[in-house]
Amino acid sequence: QVQLVESGGGLVQAGGSLRLSCAASGRTRRRYAMGWFRQAPGKEREFVAAISWSGGSTYCADSVKGRFTISRDNAKNTLYLQMNSLKPEDTAVYYCAASNVVTTSQDGLNYWGSGTLVTVSS
Repeated sequence: QVQLVESGGGLVQAGGSLRLSCAASGRTRRRYAMGWFRQAPGKEREFVAAISWSGGSTYCADSVKGRFTISRDNAKNTLYLQMNSLKPEDTAVYYCAASNVVTTSQDGLNYWGSGTLVTVSS
């Protein structure tokens, strides 16, 4: 089992920045790819960004490309999402997830965190 705990969410004005973190514990020796997903009020959960175990491959949704950056520190078992130039439409609960292979799909994800709320005011 792997436990994932997100942090770093909060209230920010449009144009501002936040950095989300996702701390992994448990069976972290396995080389999991990681990803961020989000669910806005009244909408389905959607892909945001993903990263391979080595960090050599990253993927971002078109809606956040150029504004969000995914990274990881395997020595600290921590995943990050740096979010810049935030927009009100980025308001959502952000979840981190772990998978055997890097994926932009919600299928095949092995573990999920409980989420952290990001609210962007206009």
